Amino acid sequence: MVALGVLGLMVLLSLLAPFYAHHIAHTDPFRANVAGSFMLDGKTIDIMQPNDNPQHLGLTPAGPTWNPSAYMLGSDSQGRDVAARLLYGGRISLLISFAAAALCIVIASVVGILAGFFGGIVDMVLSRIMDIMWAVPVYLFAISLSIVTISDGLHLGPITLEADNLIIPIAIIALVYMPYAARPIRGRVMALRNADFVMAARSLGVPRWRILLVDILPNVASSIVVLAPLLAAFALLTESALSFLSIGVQAPTASWGTIIQDGEGLIYSRPMVAIAPGLAIVIVVVALNVLGDGLRDALDVRETSKRGA
Repeated sequence: MVALGVLGLMVLLSLLAPFYAHHIAHTDPFRANVAGSFMLDGKTIDIMQPNDNPQHLGLTPAGPTWNPSAYMLGSDSQGRDVAARLLYGGRISLLISFAAAALCIVIASVVGILAGFFGGIVDMVLSRIMDIMWAVPVYLFAISLSIVTISDGLHLGPITLEADNLIIPIAIIALVYMPYAARPIRGRVMALRNADFVMAARSLGVPRWRILLVDILPNVASSIVVLAPLLAAFALLTESALSFLSIGVQAPTASWGTIIQDGEGLIYSRPMVAIAPGLAIVIVVVALNVLGDGLRDALDVRETSKRGA
């Protein structure tokens, strides 16, 4: 599958970030280097160059060289290698998006299965909690939680997380998308709880926990698998938005959102600083959505039977 190959390539490139920075580009993507220079085709080029526009004072970062060994995508306003930061930022952005999607799936599966299987007061309480969370727009909810935690970190009894801990954006993103994943799981479980094989298991005195694990969970697994790449795409977009607003990933850690923020002031002089991470986000999000559509078609029994007919 092409989407899976593209996604795998993006992950691989991000994992190779240290190799690229240390052995190919020979740069430190986290250290400012405004007074430095590099060699290109036998010429010495200053990383920060005089501004060509007489109406603007100061220095302009070096533009793209398209040479992997010498600031391939240029430098940012602090003289850091954009290409190396792009790869390092991919490690953080992809880690947060995949981890948030996995955590969201776990929480949503528990909530959706319990609400759909037990019904009654359990379903009413869990559904009302989801309705309250659903009433708040996702980004507004995520921004509000991020602002609360960004100033003083997160304190939960004996557990204390500093504001720059990656667990905080992972948990926030997982929480805000939980209702959107739990609802379809709940609906699937409600359709299964009165199925013949479940009723037969109940009549035989099979414990509820065994019915949930052996009969219900395997039959909702396909729905969970289809949701996973879509949640990862939403998580990536949300992390990038929060980091762009300085309430997600904190400096000096780089993510695609923070790199776009760094390039905001250079959008006219050195647009590649912001365009490169933006393009990376688009590629990954499209690949995840195509992968989700492919999984849905492959796991949908009705669609499969139609193609077979």
